[in-house]
Amino acid sequence: MAIEITGRTNSPTLINTPTKSGVDGEKKVAVTNTEQDDSVALTTTTQEIKKAFGSSSASPVDIDRVNSIKKALADGNYSVNAENVAKKLIQFEKLMHQENST
Repeated sequence: MAIEITGRTNSPTLINTPTKSGVDGEKKVAVTNTEQDDSVALTTTTQEIKKAFGSSSASPVDIDRVNSIKKALADGNYSVNAENVAKKLIQFEKLMHQENST
């Protein structure tokens, strides 16, 4: 199935995007449609996130642990300790209740 796009221009098209809070009005983003050069502009938030991920030397995920759990699941050997799960859920609920009451 082919899609034909007509009416392409080299002039910027303004797109209204609501701000995060919705209170400060709307941001105007200029999008340029060109056949020769396409470009992408990252927001400052995106750039900060990219820099944070790029600068972290240690991965927040234990890949060996993930792989061992995947293998156990595939083999049918993974067991869940319901008592430990229940304890962790209770701890989490207590934490959430403390945060919501302050």
